[in-house]
Amino acid sequence: MDGARAVRHTPFPHRSPQLNAEPADQIRLLDVQALDVRLSQLAHKRKSLPEHAEVDSLTKDLSQQRDLLVAARTQAGDAAREQTKAEQDVDQVRQRAARDQQRLDTGVGISARDLANLQSEVVSLAKRQGDLEDVVLEVMERLEAAQERVTGLTERVSALETKLTDATARRDAATGELDDEAARISKDREVIVGSMPTDLMALYEKIRVKQGGVGAARLYQRRCEGCRLELDMAEINEIKAAARDQVVRHENCGRILVRAADSGI
Repeated sequence: MDGARAVRHTPFPHRSPQLNAEPADQIRLLDVQALDVRLSQLAHKRKSLPEHAEVDSLTKDLSQQRDLLVAARTQAGDAAREQTKAEQDVDQVRQRAARDQQRLDTGVGISARDLANLQSEVVSLAKRQGDLEDVVLEVMERLEAAQERVTGLTERVSALETKLTDATARRDAATGELDDEAARISKDREVIVGSMPTDLMALYEKIRVKQGGVGAARLYQRRCEGCRLELDMAEINEIKAAARDQVVRHENCGRILVRAADSGI
């Protein structure tokens, strides 16, 4: 591993002890930085995929509709049982009224007093039957409405499930592509980093974490491409005086400045 190359520490004006690394390694540090920027972009893109919000929204809607469907089915079940009970009550009253009417029709062994009582009971049962039949009709209407709601919610849930399945598949496909690209870039990065001086990479990583993901920047025409600021003449002169293998940093942002033919110094 090339990282075993000796890296000697030398002072740099106005700063803590600096590193020395081969100019070629410093140039390759820009390659690592470019890969890190791309990895950061991929991570942001993955997190910001519209499919994530779509899946979350559909999942929330589906949960709500499923809850409503459960409630509607419960209402329909309660109404169905209530209807069954009401119909049984009507049937009991109807049977009793039929027996009383049969006794009235035959008139066998019935005293005048019993006859009057039976006639009164038949009238009372007829009214009771009518009231119970009204109850049955009212329950039937509620049951029908509940069943229609169950049907509508079932269709809605089914449609949302289809949409969620589709959105999830699209999200997984999109994240899969990004993850594959990130994996390829990470492997390329490992290859480069594996041949870089460990001290140089340690400094780069420390600065990169502190400076929002950019630890090294090209010095292009006397301008730091990390913070986009032009260096003043004093700093330019310091860099001119520095050895080519000395790792220099921008006084303003602290990033490693990589010198090249187009640096303007």
